[in-house]
Amino acid sequence: MSPSDDAPLPLVDQSVLDRLRDELGEDGGYSKVFVGNFIECLPQRLSKLRLALTTGDLEGSVDAVLSLKTSSQMVGAERLAGLATNLESEIRSGARAADAAVVLPHLAAAFLRNITQCSRQTTHRLQAQCAMGASL
Repeated sequence: MSPSDDAPLPLVDQSVLDRLRDELGEDGGYSKVFVGNFIECLPQRLSKLRLALTTGDLEGSVDAVLSLKTSSQMVGAERLAGLATNLESEIRSGARAADAAVVLPHLAAAFLRNITQCSRQTTHRLQAQCAMGASL
């Protein structure tokens, strides 16, 4: 999502969750387990991203942001995936243009607050859908 986009991406894309449910087979509740694992691992993914960015670890930053982006896409966390995609682009372009040890902490300051807030909102939305018995 670019800054010029008027409407933010949805927190959770239900069609992705529906496809996940269909692919995993809902008989065993596998999609709920999959989403639960995403929620459980999210704080660790954010911690790894924060540590890598603030310490200027380029390889660790790329790995961490890709993990966040991919896992978010897999559960339909579109807004979080979009933020991770934007950060990934900035990491890749900024690190080529300048010293990663300088650029990455600046990117942490610019991106982590929004990513953390979005991850909380996404977690709450996914948990609410599970609690209401919504189809995942």
